[in-house]
This record gives sequence, structure tokens and C-alpha cells, in this order.
Amino acid sequence: MTSLPDQLLAALTECPQLPATLAARLGLHPDKLADLALQLQALGVPLEHLVQGYALRPGTPTPAALRAAGFSGTYRYLPQVTSTQDELRRWADDPADPAPVGAALLAESQLAGRGRRGRVWQTAGGEDDPSSLKTAAGLTFSVLLAPQHLGRLPLLPLAAGVALREACLECLPAAAEPPGLKWPNDLITEDGRKLAGILLEAEVRGGSVRRAVLGIGLNVTAAPPGAVGLADLAPGHVFRRAELLAAILRALGGWLSAPDAEILGGWRIANRTLGRRVQVQTSGGPVSGQAQRLTDSGELQVVTDAGKVLMIGAGDVELIGELAAGTER
Repeated sequence: MTSLPDQLLAALTECPQLPATLAARLGLHPDKLADLALQLQALGVPLEHLVQGYALRPGTPTPAALRAAGFSGTYRYLPQVTSTQDELRRWADDPADPAPVGAALLAESQLAGRGRRGRVWQTAGGEDDPSSLKTAAGLTFSVLLAPQHLGRLPLLPLAAGVALREACLECLPAAAEPPGLKWPNDLITEDGRKLAGILLEAEVRGGSVRRAVLGIGLNVTAAPPGAVGLADLAPGHVFRRAELLAAILRALGGWLSAPDAEILGGWRIANRTLGRRVQVQTSGGPVSGQAQRLTDSGELQVVTDAGKVLMIGAGDVELIGELAAGTER
């Protein structure tokens, strides 16, 4: 059964509705409606109480807004979850209504969002600032991928990065600084500040990938300390999150199924890692050297300061030197 907060969320639009009208529509007492509205705001939903009534902030990525922006795929919009990765898995395992391949799920806030190697994914706002003005400052979502060949897994975060960058460029004004890609999973600015992170989690059985879930966190109008939002690249430009998300999902649909050579070529053009000095976190500890090339299997070739050639397939890379600041979250 749908909860009352969910019923209210489904009834809200960007056009203000009088509290009395909404309450009557939902069969609620006006005081109960006001309590539910406060609950949604506390969960991060950008719900505004205007003179004309209750309304969602323009660009809120509801299913209706995504359809209007041209995305026709399966999609859920939720106020708060533990993590979009876990919530999408639960949806995929729902025997009554399982999420199909390509389904996307976005939440305004996460209680336990995560990045690579178990890091916490930090968004603007959070517990210290629960106001919807801050918690609705980005896009945090997951996409259910089709079963994959095990050998293709390393290319998927690269393909997602190319798609994410392409969609951001589509929504940025032409004069804005174009972001670039840091191997293997970050969208960054020219000076190394982080705009977005990508997390791929796969369930491997018998040498094949049964299911893969791709998570993306993108800063839009605000960012945690040391990171940056798209709005910082284009001061004064208005970003509508629904249109941005629709553009990302469309780009993902194309790039995740693109030929391997096309993915590698797209990443190499946009990269901010090759030719730079890097520090790589390996199982044996951190190693410094120069990132030389991306292999056809998606590995990063690094020549260490001692002259040893390493092929990095599962390490974390930190840019050092001129791009040292702000690359980690």
C-alpha cells in the first residue's frame, strides 16, 4: 500500500496547489497535509509552500518531469533511501513488480550512499543542513544494467563517464569550461575538483555477470567542500535537474551499448589522467608514477618512479602535481 507521504509526493507538481484542494483530493485533514509536507521537506524533497499553495521547485526530477523532458524508460523518484544501489536491487528482486533492465531510480537523499572502496558518498547539505534548498542540489541515482560478459565490466564505468560528460556538455552553455574524466570513474574540472563519481557494482556467478548496477552522483547547484557543482562552471545559468537527468539517461543508453573501441576512443579524448603524474592505491600500497596509456581492456598503464610498468585494473588513482587539490571526496 502506498504511504501517505508518497501519495502527496505523487500529487505534487511544479504548479502551486492550494492546501485545501490538495487535502480534499487526498482525503486528508489540512493539518495532516501540513505534517506530511514537512515530512517530505525533511527527507530532502524540494517542496515549497508558496502564497499560491504547495509546489515542487521547477526542474524536480519526478516521473512526469522526465517524460516531459523526453525520457520514456522505467523510472522511480523517491525522497530518501539507504542507498539508490540497494533500493534498485530490491526493486529488481520484487516478485510482483521487478525493475526491468534499463530502469533508473533517483533519491533526493541517502542515509548510506557509497562510493568506490566503501567510501561514503557525500552530498551537499546532509544531516547538518536538511533544508531542501541544499539536499536537492544534485542528482543521485542508479541504473539497472543488462547481464554482461565478465571481460567487459572494466569498460562500463568508462562508458558511463563519457555519457555523463556528454550530457553535461549538452546542458552547459558553450562558453563554460568543459569537464574531463579521471580514470576510472570521476568527472572533474580542469583544476582537478570533483563534479561527479561513478560506482559499478556487479554480481558475478560462474564467471559471468548476472546483474550489474551503475550508480552516479552528480553535483549540480552545490557541492561538498573541495568539490564543485555544474553551476560553478556557468554562473547565472539555470539548470533544471529533470532535463539534465533525462539527458544523462539517454546518453547512457547509447554509450553503454557502444562498441568497445568507440568507448575507449571517447574516454581518451576527454581524459585528464594520461600523461599526468599519479598516485595509485594498489593492494601493495600507494605507488607513484606517470599514467601513460589506457589499454584496450580499460586498464591504466603506469610507469613508476622506479621504472616499473604497472597495469592497473582495480586501483584508485589520485592525480598529483598541478591537479592535486580537490580530486578526492
